[in-house]
Amino acid sequence: MSIQPRLNRFDLSMIVISLVIGMGIFGSPSDVAVKAGSAPVFFGAWIFGGVVTLCGALTFAEIGARYPTTGGFYKVFSYCYHPAFAFMINWVLVISNAASVAAVALLGAEYINPILLPDSLQNPTGTKLTTILTVLFLYVINFLGIKLSARAQNVLTIFKVTAILVLCTAIFKSDDEPKAFIAVTPHTGSVITAFGLSLVAVFFTYGGYQQTINFGGDIINAKSNIPKAIFFGIGTVITLYLAINYAYYSVLGIGGLQQTHTLAAKLAGVIFGTTGYKITSILMFVSVLAYVNVNILANPRVYYAMAEDGILPPIFKRVNPKTQVQEFGMTFFVAAALVILFFVGSFSAMLKYVMFFDTIGLSLAAVAIFVLRKKTKDMDVSTIYTIKWFPLIPLIFILAYWFVTINIFLTFKEDPFAAFWCLAAYALGLAIYYLGARKQKPVLPDN
Repeated sequence: MSIQPRLNRFDLSMIVISLVIGMGIFGSPSDVAVKAGSAPVFFGAWIFGGVVTLCGALTFAEIGARYPTTGGFYKVFSYCYHPAFAFMINWVLVISNAASVAAVALLGAEYINPILLPDSLQNPTGTKLTTILTVLFLYVINFLGIKLSARAQNVLTIFKVTAILVLCTAIFKSDDEPKAFIAVTPHTGSVITAFGLSLVAVFFTYGGYQQTINFGGDIINAKSNIPKAIFFGIGTVITLYLAINYAYYSVLGIGGLQQTHTLAAKLAGVIFGTTGYKITSILMFVSVLAYVNVNILANPRVYYAMAEDGILPPIFKRVNPKTQVQEFGMTFFVAAALVILFFVGSFSAMLKYVMFFDTIGLSLAAVAIFVLRKKTKDMDVSTIYTIKWFPLIPLIFILAYWFVTINIFLTFKEDPFAAFWCLAAYALGLAIYYLGARKQKPVLPDN
């Protein structure tokens, strides 16, 4: 049974927002401030990151409109390049997504446990127990049907957006002057280097929206609704990010940002006083729920696409016709996240590699728009979204991400084997494909 469209534009818009707004915005601005070393570079990085993200969103909007299919992020590589290349790129991303779900769920449990559990369970055992129950609870919701999962995602996303807006009111509640007296640690290198390193954390915080095209088969009127949902979602994210970063700066200053990683807790304390800790804990936990839920919703669609190409067994594309749930694929993803949970400490060591993989994957996916335009040149473009300033828009996105990739690669000099392990991960994916995959030429969807 194939996947049928059940999600509307609003559903997809909420998915876009949740794919982007995870835990990063509540901590990564501190890392950006450390790398930037000054207010102009700090805000310049966030504004430039927003512009580049918008260019990326426009690019992926056209990709999604031209190629609306389930597991689109995998399928676009398969169709424009080769199934082996598609698997090589996506297998690393799927594994890292399962690992990040485990790690983020664990972090959420650490926030909420002091409120929920007795003192006897304020330990690693209690934290993992809450994590497992959280993931299983969201698994059950997703198992009951994609519409119920989408409704849960809508509620969680609206709550998260509201919470960010509430935190922004800290600039009106704070009685302190800007924290000019907190010494700013300037960046020791050039301004260009500071800017490039700042963008690593910025792009990490802006990332995730590319998974939207995985829902091409789930969206009603996908050719129209995918680009409109991406525009609305990314526009909302950019506005929220710039607003909350201004709030951080107004309350803490650049020096304070460099020294404070618990940014949401600081703003909540300014607004709510001694109860700020509990408010922050609830906010963090809801952010975790939204992140975990949207990943349980999105990642099995990549398995579906891989199974269609014969890379994974057919059971991965088996869909319940009533609920539109990939029961086996989703169960496999959740099981993988729970297994990785017990080795999550090793995943923390992998975090520095995540953006390296993401920048390569995203930039190469964006390059596919040039191939896709040639392969779909007979398509009636009056019925779909097309980039106005082509090829300038995708080129801005691609070049910016290559600039960040180079900066990440330069940071690997501290670990001479880091670049080797990154390339080895891609090589292993390629070997797995040729060892176990059946070759099957992908076709362009008719819808």
